Amino acid sequence: MVTKPILNPRKLLHSKWTAVQPVGREKHFLVTQVIAPLAEDGPIVDVVLEAVLTKRQRVLAWRTLTETALWRQGWVA
Repeated sequence: MVTKPILNPRKLLHSKWTAVQPVGREKHFLVTQVIAPLAEDGPIVDVVLEAVLTKRQRVLAWRTLTETALWRQGWVA
């Protein structure tokens, strides 16, 4: 059984992730940007993930990374 990772959104920058179901050979990702909220003291909502192989970027709600059916923390084989 895989437990849900506990994430601090302010420490997501440069973290590594593996997609459970790769699409188009994109499996390993790096958080390249944490999108700041509109309000200065508001919570972080989104991150930018960059595929290691293709360098393609996608914007994702950071809380989606806690879904173990979709993502694993680190680069898993």
